[in-house]
Amino acid sequence: MALTGRAALLAALGSLPVGIWDPGWSGILAVNAPLAVACACDYALAAPVRNLVHTRSGDTSVRLGESADVTLTVTNPSRRPLRARLRDAWPPSSWQQGTETAASRHRLTVPPGERRRVTTRLRPTRRGDRQADRMTIRSYGPLGLFARQGTHEVPWTVRVLPPFTSRKHLPSKLARLRELDGRTSVLMRGEGTEFDSLREYVPGDDTRSIDWRATARQSAVAVRTWRPERDRHILLVLDTGRTSAGRVADAPRLDASMDAALLLAALASRAGDRVDLLAYDRRVRALVQGRSAGDVLPSLVDAMATLEPELVETDARGLTATALRTAPRRSLIVLLTSLDAAPVEEGLLPVLPQLTKRHTVLVASVADPLVARMAGARGNVDAVYEAAAAAQAQTERHHTAEQLRRHGVTVVDATPDDLAPTLADAYLALKTAGKL
Repeated sequence: MALTGRAALLAALGSLPVGIWDPGWSGILAVNAPLAVACACDYALAAPVRNLVHTRSGDTSVRLGESADVTLTVTNPSRRPLRARLRDAWPPSSWQQGTETAASRHRLTVPPGERRRVTTRLRPTRRGDRQADRMTIRSYGPLGLFARQGTHEVPWTVRVLPPFTSRKHLPSKLARLRELDGRTSVLMRGEGTEFDSLREYVPGDDTRSIDWRATARQSAVAVRTWRPERDRHILLVLDTGRTSAGRVADAPRLDASMDAALLLAALASRAGDRVDLLAYDRRVRALVQGRSAGDVLPSLVDAMATLEPELVETDARGLTATALRTAPRRSLIVLLTSLDAAPVEEGLLPVLPQLTKRHTVLVASVADPLVARMAGARGNVDAVYEAAAAAQAQTERHHTAEQLRRHGVTVVDATPDDLAPTLADAYLALKTAGKL
């Protein structure tokens, strides 16, 4: 039998036939002096691991679902070549399941006095900060019989940001915004609109927009155009209490609310409005205020990255008081919360007049598409019972939404995929009606 590698070396040094050799190191070293000498030399020639110098570089942030590269530089200050295997450990959520072993383990050879780089590619599966764990390196001798091993702390943090999947809707919403600005169509005058310019009357224009004084000075009938007022204040309020932890379409409700808030923030900032963020349950979890139009979206994304649902009942009174302090002047308050009957009727409704008295209020909630599918299910007894339960849940949800509307609140109730564009449409509708 032809022997190669370490098995051939052990058989030659020990004159032991392969197949009956006991691989216990203690027995081999006790009876075979040549092998003991070879192992000792191999251990002595392995580069020491304590004196190695490690530094990191690379990505510090990444959107959820994308990849981040973190480079580890290993410097060998000794006079022996480093032949090593390296494990760059990170939390389990830094990779998709089953890919950690291939992504975190590396082989490298570093000549004396030189440095080499290895890159670990992360693909996180959760938002938040991912911090590097221990880095373990195993240095082998030239024969590969013995190795030195050491563990080093090489800190590095990668912040995993919300994916902002709804940004694909932004171009169409901006096109509608340009229409509202009077560039492609005429606006109806409302409380939140201001005079923009005059143009010639065309059939179909509202006769109330005719400027008779301007018409008298020229041969054509002139009409006024209006555009939404700018520099309005919008406060996005994320409810991070227990209801935001419920999973819909395999993701927490909070994630869908974040995505909708980001699209609205991007749209409103392009419309010239000021956008702030408040995340609250029983205390303030995040607060972003006073950012410029160009800085507001990165600031919101960074603040949302580390937010997680808290398994506590949201303090509606505390939330209302904090929102009123954050928005002292008339604003649009967008509350992204649940439409479950108990939290709304016992918590939000008693304090809602405090908000609606001074502000325009919009409540947005994530609906579960599974409930709609269950409501239409038929075919067997179980399906009928599920349909009845789903219909009851829908009725309670519609009743809760109607209670909010009776207080002058605009309600948006949509599935995770539809929540962001529907919320953006509601904002544009408020602008069109001059209610901002």
